[in-house]
Parts: sequence; C-alpha cells; structure tokens
Amino acid sequence: MNGMATLLLALAVVSTGLYAGFFVIFQTGIMPALATLTDEQFVPAMRRINEKVPRGAFMLSFLGSLGFPLAVLFVPVDGRTATDRWLVVAALVCAFVGHVITSAGNVPLNNALAAAENSPRAARDVRAAFEGKWNALHLVRTLFALAAFVLMVCAATA
Repeated sequence: MNGMATLLLALAVVSTGLYAGFFVIFQTGIMPALATLTDEQFVPAMRRINEKVPRGAFMLSFLGSLGFPLAVLFVPVDGRTATDRWLVVAALVCAFVGHVITSAGNVPLNNALAAAENSPRAARDVRAAFEGKWNALHLVRTLFALAAFVLMVCAATA
C-alpha cells in the first residue's frame, strides 16, 4: 500500500473511531447523567450541550467519518481486494445512515429544544417532547457509528 493510501486509511479509522467514541460516551455517560436532572435543569443543560458540540474536533470527526472513507475508495492501491473495498463501502454506508439520522432526526429535535419556551413551567413539556425521541435516535446512530468504525478497522487489518 502506498503512503497516501495508508494515511487516508488511518485517518478513516481514527475519524470513525472518534465519532463512534463520542456517541458511546454520550449514550453511556452523558445522557444517563442528564436523566437524573430535574426538568428545569435538564432543558438548559441540553441546550448548552447542543450549542457547544458542533465545533472543532467534533466537526472534524463528523465530516472525516464520511470524507476519509470516501477518499480511501478513490486512491488507487495495488493489491486491494474486493473484500477490502466492500468493507470500506459498508463503513461509508453506515456512517452515511448515521449522518442522515443526525440531520433528519436529532438536529431538528435540538432546534426545537432551542426554540421552545424558556420557563420552569414549560420545562416538563419541553423535555417530554425531546428526551425520549432524541435518545432513541441517538442509540440508532450510535450503533451505525460503531458499525462504521468496526468495518473500517476490519478494512485496515484485512
């Protein structure tokens, strides 16, 4: 494998791993911790998280989990097998599905949360309209992100 192909494959593995890891931490630590908050605490906490997350390192892993696997497919490599190629394609599909879930599901819920009435009286209804749906979507996108990572690792070690 040439240097550029090796670098792109490594970046694909790292970006999909960071992206999946971020979601796993949210799934196993952050959301369970937020679940213990009162409605009046949960709503502003989740709003602040949604304001801070889409920046820097997160955006690099978000975009990299699609961009680097795609780049891997377009860099010619001597000896690349059909299996290697299909593992990368499968990882790319998983990452894409996860991004669609994020864009079509979680982001609109985040936007609705941000736009909702900001009062202690409304917090219960705002949370009820947000938390269950967001968590269900998040679990599914986490599984797709993990699958993309595992597939990229398999492609890198095949």
